[in-house]
Amino acid sequence: MNVDEDLDKLLDNLPFFIQENLYNHPNKDKLIEVVMDLGRRPEARFTTGPEFLSQKIISWQDIDYTTKRISKFSNDNRAGIERTLHRISCMRNRQFLINGLTCRVGRAIFGTISVIRDLLESGQSILILGKPGVGKTTIIREIARVLSDEMERRVIIVDTSNEIAGDSDIPHLGIGKARRMQVSKTELQHQVMIEAVENHMPEVIIIDEIGSELEALAACTISEKGVQLVGTTHGNCLENLIKNPALADLIGGIQYVTLSDDEAKRRGTQKSILERKAYPAFQIAIEINDQDTWTIHENVTKSIDLLLRGNYSVSQLRQLCNDDKTKIKYYKSALNFVPLGQSTYNLNNLNGVKQTDWKFLNTHNISKFQTIKTKHLLVYSYSLSNNLIKEAISKIGFKLTLTKEIQNATIIIGLKKHLKQNFKLKKLAEQKNIPIYTINRATVYQLKKLIQFLIDQKI
Repeated sequence: MNVDEDLDKLLDNLPFFIQENLYNHPNKDKLIEVVMDLGRRPEARFTTGPEFLSQKIISWQDIDYTTKRISKFSNDNRAGIERTLHRISCMRNRQFLINGLTCRVGRAIFGTISVIRDLLESGQSILILGKPGVGKTTIIREIARVLSDEMERRVIIVDTSNEIAGDSDIPHLGIGKARRMQVSKTELQHQVMIEAVENHMPEVIIIDEIGSELEALAACTISEKGVQLVGTTHGNCLENLIKNPALADLIGGIQYVTLSDDEAKRRGTQKSILERKAYPAFQIAIEINDQDTWTIHENVTKSIDLLLRGNYSVSQLRQLCNDDKTKIKYYKSALNFVPLGQSTYNLNNLNGVKQTDWKFLNTHNISKFQTIKTKHLLVYSYSLSNNLIKEAISKIGFKLTLTKEIQNATIIIGLKKHLKQNFKLKKLAEQKNIPIYTINRATVYQLKKLIQFLIDQKI
């Protein structure tokens, strides 16, 4: 691995008595950040542990000396040093005066993602999870360089705090040929994400620190548009996202569903259980355990389903050895897992769900519908994601074809609240003698029950 850190450019902006101790420090290359708090001794944090740098305490003059030599602080209290990757974050008192600084070292590490090179080539969206300071930003910076330079993809980076490409209008060389969009205010990140897709025709979008519900929804929208996503978020593992309502949409969203007595008994669970609502925005998840050990979920959909059932085990562990070789360990999932597609549902036996949830608008077409052959079933979906329908189909194990032409469809499926307002569609369906079914909510669970109901009607 090659490291480009420009550490001296950071040290030159610190008070002299701090510079003096760090320039010749034996662990200088392992420095993570320098902390300067008013009235306290300066502290350096290394990968090996923290260490005080001087007996002298930090004064107002010391803090003022540093803040005057760096760029202005943005509304998220972060600043940088021109043409470097270093980040300076400030703390303020109640009068809005700066009384503390965290000076974090930014490094461009070339070769750090050799462990997941094969995952990048797959073209699937990747979510990177890890606690603060574990190196997520360094990883996605190198991902941007590899995708743009070596794989020749059109890459756009949404750089909210200028951490990925540095604090300058000219991006750092560490991102290669990738283009960078800066964000004027943190709360506007989700808007810039959508703008990147609409205006600049990217093949890949890279986002650091997805942290709000609006940003999670923007990520889902980008995924639906067929653009590869690479993003990071705080959390040790996938289970943290399940418990985080603002970010749950990244992995498909979570909802409570009610099972029938027989199904609950077969599964050995309670009648009210948690299930995933939709298809995840990211197909692959990487948990950064430490700098050299990463847990890989190559199928986020399956991992989330297993987690919600309580019989989950790690799928893959990758470790970078000292000789730059990657060691991969595979773990089998629990053997008692039964895919949802193996279950058969009867609407009349499901507690809390009435058969009237499926509104058959053209009742006079029942006999025609029952004569349709399964292999020729063409479905036109209205106000429903094709990915959602495909997932429901895969769980049932039922073959049908999605069509974009209403006149070719044998049935129409859509959301009740949207179909009610579309009189033109209902009139066209009546003219073409096409039956319409609606569901109340766009969830995999309701779609599965509807498809199973359709199968039962035809038998």
